[in-house]
Amino acid sequence: MRVWAVANQKGGVGKTTTAVTLGGLLAARNRETLLVDLDPHGSLTVYLGLDPEQVTGGVYELFQRAASGARADPGESVLATRFDHLHIMPASTAMATLDRQLGTREGMGLVLKRAMASLTARFDTVIMDCPPMLGVLMVNALAACDRLLIPVQTEFLAIKGLERMLHTLDMIRHSRGMRLDSVVVPTLFDRRTRASTRSLRKLRDEHADNLWEGVVPVDTRFREASTAGVPLPQMSPDARGVEAYARLLRYLEDNDEAHRAAS
Repeated sequence: MRVWAVANQKGGVGKTTTAVTLGGLLAARNRETLLVDLDPHGSLTVYLGLDPEQVTGGVYELFQRAASGARADPGESVLATRFDHLHIMPASTAMATLDRQLGTREGMGLVLKRAMASLTARFDTVIMDCPPMLGVLMVNALAACDRLLIPVQTEFLAIKGLERMLHTLDMIRHSRGMRLDSVVVPTLFDRRTRASTRSLRKLRDEHADNLWEGVVPVDTRFREASTAGVPLPQMSPDARGVEAYARLLRYLEDNDEAHRAAS
């Protein structure tokens, strides 16, 4: 089982769109896929038809059980969606209290890593949609994942946010002595605007080592799919945005294969 985290400390850059579209592509290929919503705002949870104010189970309960020392099956926190092969560990608004409750407690940075280990036989891929701030939830995601995807809108302020995210990643790498591959994913690219083309050039000049060479274009069908609560690959498989994420998925899978062959 592979575990990918989608994170950036700036909002509005396409984190949830990236998670749900990659998840939809994998599910359409009959791959058992789990989406984990780590953002207390619950955008991914709402997208897939659940209410973060009323959801039972999910990420919050997983952390509460871990904090109490109770033995439990993390699979109890996983819910089916109405889409074949696509499951979710939903968010609830109570997750906003986890840093205050658990942030200083020993062992709370590895809750998700331990949970994912027990789900290995059930899922092919896990994709975690992270909150836009550093805290116990993002630390858990970075400890649990094999690869970090950093969506970056192709505009100046989003690139400044990327620098903040990379600085955070370096701090965690050094403090935990961990190696974590990261991929920067340019999103919301509009080739008609000078701002987008300049920002993409800046990304290619300054972050070439871990930058995906493609781009995710602006595509109004992402918004339509979100309104309908349907992953875009299931709603409009021929959409430009789906084609872009399919290329990204091929890139990620090719990299996984190369790493396995080298190890």
